[in-house]
Amino acid sequence: MALIVVDASVVIAFLDASDAHHAAAVTTLEASVSDDLVLPVTAYAELLVAPARKGGGTVERVEEALAALTVRLESVTPAIARAAAVLRARHRSLRLPDALVLATADVLGAAQVLTADRAWLKVSRKVRLI
Repeated sequence: MALIVVDASVVIAFLDASDAHHAAAVTTLEASVSDDLVLPVTAYAELLVAPARKGGGTVERVEEALAALTVRLESVTPAIARAAAVLRARHRSLRLPDALVLATADVLGAAQVLTADRAWLKVSRKVRLI
């Protein structure tokens, strides 16, 4: 059982059948069912934006889907914040929300970071594209 940090892009693709990465997200998350999946709370907030705009219980359905996937939410700690700051300092094009996801993986000692963001490959060897 590996510890895997999941980016919002993966969950968004998993939940949206019309997303270009949907099939890959479904396949990847189904293959990771025995792993410890971690979603940083910053990525959780990011993935809730569109459902919050839609309303009508959409946020609750997203939360139910995450519970079914047994995704654990991870808060930002001072250690994660420091690691994210270092990543941002080294990689000027890296946005803070992305740095927080990658820093979460580093601080927790994750085996992988799942994302649809190709640019992350330049930042961390832990990145695995869906």
